Amino acid sequence: MDNRLEKYLEKANVLIEALPYIQRFNKKIIVVKYGGSAMADEELKKKVISDVVLLKLVGFKPIIVHGGGKEISRWVEKVGMKPQFINGLRVTDSETMEVAEMVLNKVNKELVSHVQSLGVNGAGISGKDGGLLKVKKRYSNGEDIGFVGEITDVNPQILLDLIERDFIPIICPIGMDDEFNTYNINADDAACAIAKAVGAEKLAFLTDIEGVYRDKDDPSTLISEITVSEAKDLINSGYIGGGMLPKLGNCIDAVEQGVARVHILDGRIPHFLLLEIFTNKGIGTAIIGDQERRFDHE
Repeated sequence: MDNRLEKYLEKANVLIEALPYIQRFNKKIIVVKYGGSAMADEELKKKVISDVVLLKLVGFKPIIVHGGGKEISRWVEKVGMKPQFINGLRVTDSETMEVAEMVLNKVNKELVSHVQSLGVNGAGISGKDGGLLKVKKRYSNGEDIGFVGEITDVNPQILLDLIERDFIPIICPIGMDDEFNTYNINADDAACAIAKAVGAEKLAFLTDIEGVYRDKDDPSTLISEITVSEAKDLINSGYIGGGMLPKLGNCIDAVEQGVARVHILDGRIPHFLLLEIFTNKGIGTAIIGDQERRFDHE
């Protein structure tokens, strides 16, 4: 058999391998939290959006929740202000909030444009639209960090309506409190809350790391699949630290609240999302419930 034919057969095998996953997740909702370095590279951005569009075209019902931290910091500095962080959370005074909302809406519409360019309808909204994300003021270890919100309620109706009308909802993480003040929200928190509210089958975090490691200094210890109990044990044993700690906490919370599988993936690598979902051995880390069947990620 010549090399050219072998190459075509390899492609056919990939499609066959994807079939049971396409069948299993047909008409199921997947929430994709998109952030990190993958947002800074235009070519990567196009690849991520094309992956999400492909998910829709093969039967998924995707929702994108995006951040914009690096872009917000760039614009804050551009207008002569200095970004401030307390315990990893951006200090957001009224001027910074104004910049953050402007930047997040700009990023939001750019993502909508990418989706539309691929022949699929995208609808860009914020957590303010339709009362999607209701918040209260968030404090960091008792410290006032300004207009940073903690989600108290999610009204998913606008998302369900958009999905029903064949749109991909694209959400920037901004919400309102009872007095209709505007707050910035951590995008991971927003994605987690939305996934729970819409009854998502999957929640995927695109990050700047391949997944969860048993030893963060040893890449060979990447965990392909882990149960909630195993994840809690890892946290309690002190193996997990830094930015992964709240992210893994969000994953555990999402699974305990009904999301079947949560994935942590390296968004810097092209098509990581497809490789994780449609291949037998996932390429990131999948967090599942203690009773959930390990689905061929062996």
